Amino acid sequence: MTRRQFVHTSAATLLLPAAVRAEGAGKCYELRVYAAHPGKLDALNARFRDHTCALFKKHGMTNGGYFMPVENAERKLVYFLSYADRAARDASWKAFMADPDWKRAAAASEKDGPLVAKVESLILETTDFSPECKMERKTPERVFEWRTYTTREKLLPNLLERFRGNTCGLFTKHGMTNVIYWTLASGQPGADVTLTYLLAHASAEAAAASFKAFRADPEWTRVREASEKAAGGSLTVADGVKSVMMVPTDYSPLA
Repeated sequence: MTRRQFVHTSAATLLLPAAVRAEGAGKCYELRVYAAHPGKLDALNARFRDHTCALFKKHGMTNGGYFMPVENAERKLVYFLSYADRAARDASWKAFMADPDWKRAAAASEKDGPLVAKVESLILETTDFSPECKMERKTPERVFEWRTYTTREKLLPNLLERFRGNTCGLFTKHGMTNVIYWTLASGQPGADVTLTYLLAHASAEAAAASFKAFRADPEWTRVREASEKAAGGSLTVADGVKSVMMVPTDYSPLA
């Protein structure tokens, strides 16, 4: 992900039916990425498992999925939370940071040094075509794919229409599970050009097979070519599609 796509914070023919929309559409979502110091990722996961997730819940936050990238040289933990609205988000974080239980857990976990080198955050809104994100753990556990598209100027609505009318349905046709789709809340860098979303796959091999079939589908070819003709070229910028394959943590409500 580029600096443009993140708000940095301190370490503080197939159509989805209208009924399949995110429950509580209009809620505030937050996607957070922590980069752990060398040798500290296990301790960071332990703190979330034993303390942080429960304290989030205590303070009115809804825990979403917690993941680690399959290729994780930067020792990242990726997770998302939801709130009733932006004001609720701010109030929950203020209460969480002031909670003596959090202060004790943080101090105990950091007796040999801080765990987190960097925190990145995106404030998100669900799209009108996003399915309800069901917090469930499946057996066997799935792999998740975090995909982010950066469009050319003024073409985000074109991309959203293509997903709304065709792409999401074609993903389902080819064995992928649409988990949740977001745009960035206004006021953040890239808010007018960014779509970010999660897919689930049975395995990394299944993901590769699904995308191979998707890209070879004549319906996808027709839709892509029509959308690009109308827009005068590709909807995304050069190198504007990013993908991160992730596995859920053992404490993730979504797996």
